[in-house]
Amino acid sequence: MKIVFFGTPQFAVPTLEKLLNHSEFEVLAVVTQPDKRRERGNKLTPSPVKAIATAHNLPVWQPERVKKDTETLTQLKQLDADVFVVVAYGQILSSKILKMPKLACINVHGSILPKYRGAAPIQWCLYNGESETGITTMLMDVGMDTGAMLQIATTPIGLLDNSQDLADRLAAIGGDLLVETLLKLERQEIQPIPQDNLAATYAPLIQKPDYGLDWSKSAMQLHNQIRGFYPNCTATFRENLFKITASAPVGSVGDRHLPPELQELTHKLPDLSNISDRPGEVVNIVKGIGAIVQTGEGLLLLREVQLAGKRPQSGWDFVNGTRLIVGEVFGAGG
Repeated sequence: MKIVFFGTPQFAVPTLEKLLNHSEFEVLAVVTQPDKRRERGNKLTPSPVKAIATAHNLPVWQPERVKKDTETLTQLKQLDADVFVVVAYGQILSSKILKMPKLACINVHGSILPKYRGAAPIQWCLYNGESETGITTMLMDVGMDTGAMLQIATTPIGLLDNSQDLADRLAAIGGDLLVETLLKLERQEIQPIPQDNLAATYAPLIQKPDYGLDWSKSAMQLHNQIRGFYPNCTATFRENLFKITASAPVGSVGDRHLPPELQELTHKLPDLSNISDRPGEVVNIVKGIGAIVQTGEGLLLLREVQLAGKRPQSGWDFVNGTRLIVGEVFGAGG
């Protein structure tokens, strides 16, 4: 099966590697986003997918707008591929491109469709506190993740999973599921299933305001925001923004899903109800672990933070380094 691969971030790499290492598939070329300048040194950096493609001596095309790039469109047509595979490419394909392959254009999407169509399905499913997610392979059409579904693989979400943890796991699942999908599609063993548009939800691009923490929310809501939008959620400490990169709700219904050491911590707390009437106030400092903060409902343990210009540090190192005391109040982020 002759394949053209469209993809950009690390999430797409395991799927490309599965195709490259499988005897039934031949990857003809890779289409990825243009190199980007990174903050440090302002050097142009290739996408993770380009790095893999280059290492395998594959042709790599990086059009600014693939729908409008005449040269790329001509090259794609000339390849006469059986399948186009798309994994987090970052551009919308035109109907002209979707009609080029002999068999199909297939997308590997990071959710159980029709839920969480769009650019950030992993982040929003965590933000919304889902207990399960998965990968869907689907036939592509001109809509935003609206094509008929081919196969679905699911995975549970742990209480302390963040978006990076979940993306790594789903990326591996996606590679295996795509291989299975392609083989079954070639043997005509799959019947595409139309999506129920009435059940669809959307996962738009995350905007800067989404990162700001509001301590009047519940501990579980804040925890889901922190892990969903990892590692960028912010609060204010002594009039300066800082990031909270890992947390845990304590004294809540989620306790039974915590690791044993945090469950033990919960049992030692003097009161599992609201301790303070000031959301954002540090109400307890647990030696060797970190600060516990009052929220609008429940308590939140700060497991890892990152001060401006510094590396991430454990909650306990943060307490020691800043001489944090009970009674200090964190402000909202932004």
